[in-house]
Amino acid sequence: MPSRNLIKIDVDNGYYHIYNRGVEKRIIFENVEDYKVFLGYLNQYLSSAEDAKKLVQKFILQGSTFQGIPHQPKNYYGKIELLAYCLMPNHFHLLIRQIEKGSMKSFMKAICTRYSMYFNKKYERVGPLFQGVYKAVLVENDNYLLHLSRYIHLNPAEITKNIKSAYSSYEDYLGIRKTNWVKPEQILGFFKQANNKIFKKVLTYEGFVESYEPDIGTMPENIAIEN
Repeated sequence: MPSRNLIKIDVDNGYYHIYNRGVEKRIIFENVEDYKVFLGYLNQYLSSAEDAKKLVQKFILQGSTFQGIPHQPKNYYGKIELLAYCLMPNHFHLLIRQIEKGSMKSFMKAICTRYSMYFNKKYERVGPLFQGVYKAVLVENDNYLLHLSRYIHLNPAEITKNIKSAYSSYEDYLGIRKTNWVKPEQILGFFKQANNKIFKKVLTYEGFVESYEPDIGTMPENIAIEN
């Protein structure tokens, strides 16, 4: 029987919780540079591609001069939107919207392969870095989407008391930082709806996250993924 969440339901405009961890639960982010490299890849893949004319460079080969565009990484702008993320020492969580069917598989293969190559070269290791293929869960309702974003932003609380300083999208949700490839608007939009029954008396996203007290009755099924 396939492992849980290995079989993905692939749909246009689908919202997915994606996660994976290091093989044998090993550390995959050893230091600040590793976190920044992974975030840099997200930036490259999810930001609007540069005008091709600006990328043209001159090359000299055997005394002759040529013009061309250096190899560029794949770009998923307009195909994948990243709503929320957190990076932990031995795993990561992404909450995405797959605009174009099939994009998630290509996107995750690209970023995991590229980061694994970087990590293995830097630390002089060989073999898989991640524990098999990434896992993905289709998010099927607003309640799940909201609780999932909170789960992701609270995930670093197990290693840091100040979740605002974690490697996550939480500061983008609080307006402290503006990252062009993080899209918090849809989730934050729920807090502008006067009659939204999901939060009861919670008025802000920060309150929704930081006043949370675990309650079996309010936690959607399958949201607590083992790390």
